[in-house]
Amino acid sequence: MQILQFYRWSAVSVAVLLTALSPRAGENAAELRKVALGTGVELNYTESGRGVPLIFVHGTLGDYSTWESQMGPFSGSYRAISYSRRYNYPNSNKMQPRHSAIVEAEDLAAFIKKLDLGRVHVIGHSYGGYTALFLSIKHPELVRTLTLSEPPVVFADDSVEQTKQRVLKQARAAFENGDTEGAVRAIIDSTREGAYAKIPEAFRPLLLRNAEELRALVMSDDMYPPLDRAIVRKIAAPTLLLSGEKSTPSLKSASTELEQLLPEKLRKHVVIAGADHGMWFQQPGVCRKAVLEFLDGK
Repeated sequence: MQILQFYRWSAVSVAVLLTALSPRAGENAAELRKVALGTGVELNYTESGRGVPLIFVHGTLGDYSTWESQMGPFSGSYRAISYSRRYNYPNSNKMQPRHSAIVEAEDLAAFIKKLDLGRVHVIGHSYGGYTALFLSIKHPELVRTLTLSEPPVVFADDSVEQTKQRVLKQARAAFENGDTEGAVRAIIDSTREGAYAKIPEAFRPLLLRNAEELRALVMSDDMYPPLDRAIVRKIAAPTLLLSGEKSTPSLKSASTELEQLLPEKLRKHVVIAGADHGMWFQQPGVCRKAVLEFLDGK
């Protein structure tokens, strides 16, 4: 397997923990709907409100319920939509090789077209942000604005740290041995030794129900498709970058480089005080306020 630019799983895992322990995670407050994309893929989603469509894109080991606490507030001004990506709960799509953010972006494009949404506001967190970024590159005609919360950007010249390769190999070996929980544990424990054991057993199913997404990414040779800097410079959608004040240096540097590459007149960068990669779960009101101010008039 080509272990392609595997980076900072620790930050991703922190967000996963926060999602799982969110008191509203996993609840079904809104009607769950399903749409067939015509490619053999079906996606479950919820929606609320009217107006210009706004789509939330969750990160690794999350699902549509990740954004449940934001759906109500945003639906007051927008047609808020939260969907589960291809291999996330409760979807049951057949596993395909070479899964990546580009594949996810094509799913999202098909989803937007199937629902006849036109140009949409897209809010993506972590790997969901990477998906949103590729959507804006591959299908700019569908994107009204972008909000990117620390997408795990891998630029073409990035190097691979040996420790990150080791974690990915451990997770892949666990999946190959039929140990799904072991694969999830390997990723979570990369944040801090013994971190998985500290998650209350009642909440672990919220992670494990989305393990197929992790399997698809870990087993893929294209988990983090390299991003061409020259292409980023051409993104024409107004873009809001959200960063956590306490996020890891690698995530901060990725956001800083995105800020430098994106057209100055079209981008804004907001640092969320007191938060790390899990900003949407640590400071939900602050993140929401930043996004609503950014979207005003757009």
